[in-house]
Amino acid sequence: MPELRRGVVYGVAAYAMWGLFPLYWPLLKPSGAVEILAHRMVWSLLTVVAVLALRRHWSWVRELAGQPRKLALLTLAAVVITANWGTYIYAVNTGHVVEAALGYFINPLVSVVFGVLLLRERLRPLQWTAVGFGTLAVIVLTADYGRPPYLALVLAVSFGLYGLIKKQANVGAAESLTVETLVLLLPALAYVGFLEAGGQGTFGHLGGWHVALMVGAGVITAVPLLFFTASAIRVPLSTIGVLQYIAPVLQFLCGVLIVKETMPPSRWLGFGIVWLALVVFTYDSLRAARAARVSRSARPLDHVVT
Repeated sequence: MPELRRGVVYGVAAYAMWGLFPLYWPLLKPSGAVEILAHRMVWSLLTVVAVLALRRHWSWVRELAGQPRKLALLTLAAVVITANWGTYIYAVNTGHVVEAALGYFINPLVSVVFGVLLLRERLRPLQWTAVGFGTLAVIVLTADYGRPPYLALVLAVSFGLYGLIKKQANVGAAESLTVETLVLLLPALAYVGFLEAGGQGTFGHLGGWHVALMVGAGVITAVPLLFFTASAIRVPLSTIGVLQYIAPVLQFLCGVLIVKETMPPSRWLGFGIVWLALVVFTYDSLRAARAARVSRSARPLDHVVT
């Protein structure tokens, strides 16, 4: 039980940090989204390498170097997460925090659709119901915004693809983040160098506090990911499924209460339908997990009876 409680605490900490990201990125203005993204890649790599050095954990390097398929998957994951990170920073820094939150609300439903389309999984009736509500919500919000919620859809699809790729790669969080940021290091450094050469870079030109915040972008990227990994190995997947809503809820509250984004009735209706979809989805997931546990616990008894 102590391990389970510790896992829940780690999970809450990870998702709370992700949920409060909208408060961090605006502090880096007037740096542009791409410049922030490039520095995030560089400082994330240095942060995770420092963590691995403290743990003296390098044996995985030789093992992974001999697995080209995993390296290819992590390279693809690096490209996908770059799109996700860049879109999120742009959304937050241009006053679209609520739309960014929507992306992470619908992400579980997108992941389910990927399971059907790419992994040939079969959905249960309530899962289809949740996906249907999610689709209806996107239609309602498209009418509200006067356009499809592009930022939300890019965030949901890119993060869903990222999770799918990482599942196929099956590499630890710190190790995979090291490879992903290493893949992105040269393009990131090249872009930062390009900005500095053209006199458009902001790093080191806006005072020590700005430098510290830029460096901190790497820390706040790596730390919640490590907390999430510590949680995932201690708590059931169904618990993680519930905890994951902490992040978009906090993002949504940041957008409505702090950024003061406009929320007309039609937008509340769209989000209400999304939340209904998630209630149905979560209920079905918890019910399926409970049924699986009952089935596993009954199996030895069945064996004795036979």
